[in-house]
Amino acid sequence: MRMSDEEYFRSCVAKERHLAQLLGHEVEEYCESAGTLWINTEPVPQWTRDWNACGALLTQYGIPLSFHKEAGETRCSAVKAGPVVVHFTDHPNRERAVMYAIVKAVIHLIEHDKSFKDLHHPLHLPGMHHHH
Repeated sequence: MRMSDEEYFRSCVAKERHLAQLLGHEVEEYCESAGTLWINTEPVPQWTRDWNACGALLTQYGIPLSFHKEAGETRCSAVKAGPVVVHFTDHPNRERAVMYAIVKAVIHLIEHDKSFKDLHHPLHLPGMHHHH
């Protein structure tokens, strides 16, 4: 089921807002910059649209990614990020589908495991032992 571009864009922004709120931020949206969410004066990372922001999530939360092919298909048709499965046909392109899946997976993780709440400060991760 492909949404209109407007609906799709809104769903991406909604996911970004949801994640920012789960991370404990107060999020505001200013009408002048539709689609840009703000935390105080900082724009919220566009996790569903920007690889740099999304890559940081992927590595910080250790989301496992795998790609799924249906029998007889030459190319993968879906991506699995943690418990979340996203079909490429629902997204403008494969990269956006993968980013969306990662954001959904992080939201799922935080909502189901409160200990992840404390992970959002990248500088000090209590209880994390670094293995070399």
